[in-house]
Amino acid sequence: MSASDDDVRKEALLALTAEFVKQGHPAEYAKYMAMASIFQADLDLRNAQFSGLLHWLQVQHEDIYPAALQVAEGIRQEFENRIQQHS
Repeated sequence: MSASDDDVRKEALLALTAEFVKQGHPAEYAKYMAMASIFQADLDLRNAQFSGLLHWLQVQHEDIYPAALQVAEGIRQEFENRIQQHS
């Protein structure tokens, strides 16, 4: 991530925090609400990217699509195992 990307993220966080305060949310919570909103938007974007990539593989490279699904499932299982180990 470049310095300008970091600046954009900081500006977005400040702007969204200010918007939550303007809506009447307490300032001490507004920053966390903004962070959660940005995080959720990032998750939604990454989900859309991943779904689009899988669809592209299914259409353009159906020979490797099943293997890609297996890799994705393996990553999901590894992630769930790590979460369970740390909770």
